[in-house]
Amino acid sequence: MSKGGIKLVIFLSLFFLFNFLLSPKVSAAYRFSQFKAHPPIHIFGSAQKIPGGLSPQEIKNIYHLPNDGGRGTIAIIGAYDDANIEKDLNIFSKQFGLPECTTKNGCFEKHNLGATKSDSGWSLETSLDVEWSHAIAPQAKILLVEAKTPSGQNLLDAIDYAVKQKDVVAISMSWGGAEFSDEVNLDSHFIGNNKVSFFASSGDDGTGPSWPAASPNVVAVGGTTLLFNKDMTAKKENAWSGSGGGISAYETQPDFQKNYSISKSKGYRAIPDVAYNADPASGFSVYKTTGKDKNNWYVLGGTSAGAPQWAAIHSLGLSAYNKNFYADKASGNNVNYFNDIISGKNGDCGYLCSARKHYDYVTGLGSPLTVNF
Repeated sequence: MSKGGIKLVIFLSLFFLFNFLLSPKVSAAYRFSQFKAHPPIHIFGSAQKIPGGLSPQEIKNIYHLPNDGGRGTIAIIGAYDDANIEKDLNIFSKQFGLPECTTKNGCFEKHNLGATKSDSGWSLETSLDVEWSHAIAPQAKILLVEAKTPSGQNLLDAIDYAVKQKDVVAISMSWGGAEFSDEVNLDSHFIGNNKVSFFASSGDDGTGPSWPAASPNVVAVGGTTLLFNKDMTAKKENAWSGSGGGISAYETQPDFQKNYSISKSKGYRAIPDVAYNADPASGFSVYKTTGKDKNNWYVLGGTSAGAPQWAAIHSLGLSAYNKNFYADKASGNNVNYFNDIISGKNGDCGYLCSARKHYDYVTGLGSPLTVNF
């Protein structure tokens, strides 16, 4: 071989080695100790004096959810302190005719794990999560666990606290971040008693997996766009362009997905599992105290809206688990369980970015049509 050929071989060898070392599956540079979560939330338009987004009754009509119900406690995992959350929750409840939910009547509890600072983004996320979990399951109790900061360890401490509470049936995690090589060692944190189900937002940056949604012990919630008729009935539901999804770089495929036979997953965890309205343009009405400003009603969207509402759905039926979801979708009467999203995309990567019949990497199995799976 000529000297030029030898140099080319050496160059190509080094090039591929360099890229291999930087690939997500083998890079050891980014680990759990560096993880910092972000709430996938989006504001549509400006704050107003009156609600401008979807009401609880409208979303219940769209997804065939009952007007009342809820068992056990829904745990909301957030970061930083929201001093006004109980006040905001009850302004929201009064606006939409929901039962009062307070510390005094035993419906609401806030447990602060050392959070002394507030953060406007996380505070808005907390309002969305608490208000809409109560809207969907008004008879369930709400436990808000506030992590000191959005670091991975502080959030895990909040999750561990929630898991230990005997009445908790659902845990909502409306946040996420990039995967990391040691995430598989943390899957045990998402295991509770036989009634607890974990839910996490799949992310709002389009195609690509995130953690903790990537854990096989978590229900990953992707996003859709709702289109309406003039009477606010749903005309169509498409995949939302921001919905996170894809194939985990580290988590192997759980049995419930293997049995369903998901195409192109290559033996790794496919994300998301289910979907819910997430487009800010078809967003949710949320009340948030903001100083002296009287314009406290926001329209919010993002996959963070779906995690607490799916957690509430579990509280209603106590059957919203991945194992049940995939068995139901594979059954002969699957149309009774999910609205199969078959149009829309979250990127330009072809198959992995396009909604289609049955399972897809943008909306999973689809959006809910029942609370019993």
